[in-house]
Amino acid sequence: MDITTTISALLTLAVFSFLYGDNPVYKFAERLLVGLAVGYALVINWQQTIIDRLYTPLFIDGRLALVVALVLGLLMFSRFKRSWAWLSGIPLAAMIGAGAGAALPAMLEARIFKQLSATVAVFHDASGAFEMFSAIVLLVGFVTTLGYFYFGVHRSNALAVSSKIGSYFLMIFFGATFGYTVMSRMSILIGRLDFLMRDWLGVIG
Repeated sequence: MDITTTISALLTLAVFSFLYGDNPVYKFAERLLVGLAVGYALVINWQQTIIDRLYTPLFIDGRLALVVALVLGLLMFSRFKRSWAWLSGIPLAAMIGAGAGAALPAMLEARIFKQLSATVAVFHDASGAFEMFSAIVLLVGFVTTLGYFYFGVHRSNALAVSSKIGSYFLMIFFGATFGYTVMSRMSILIGRLDFLMRDWLGVIG
C-alpha cells in the first residue's frame, strides 16, 4: 500500500465524517479541496490563457492586435480603485456583448433547431408501432410543454388543457432528472466505498 492511497483514503473518511455533523476534520478536507482546486485552476489559466494566448502570440510572435485584449484585461483591475472603477465597465461590456453574440446562435442551434429536427426525425426513423407511438408521445410532449410557457394570450379551454398536459410532462422530466442525479451520486458513493474496501483495506478482491 503506497502513501498516496493512504492519504486518499484518510481524506475520503474525513469527508464522510460530515455524516456525523460539521466538524474540524471535515472542514480541513473541504478547505484543502478548495485550496487545491483554486491553485490548480490558477496554474492552468496562467499557462493556457496568459502565456499561450497572450504573452507568446503578442511578445514573441508579434501579433499586435492582441494589445487590445491586453488593455481590456488590465482595465479589469481598475475596480480596485474606486475613482477608476468605471473603467472596468468597458471590458465587461465587451465581454458580455461578445459572449451574447457568440451564445445566441449556438443556443438557437442547440435548443430550438436541434429540438425541432429531432422531434420530426423520430417520425422518419420510426420502423414499428412502438416507435411510432413513442414519436407521437414526444410530439405531444413538445407541443404541450411549449403551450405551458405561452402567456401571450388568454388561456382558452383548449390552451388550458394543453398547458395542464405540458405540466405533467414537465413533472416527469424533473422527476427523471432528479432520479438521474441521485443515481449519479450513488455511483460516486459506491466508487469511493469500493476504493476504501479494495484499494486501501484489501478486504475485497
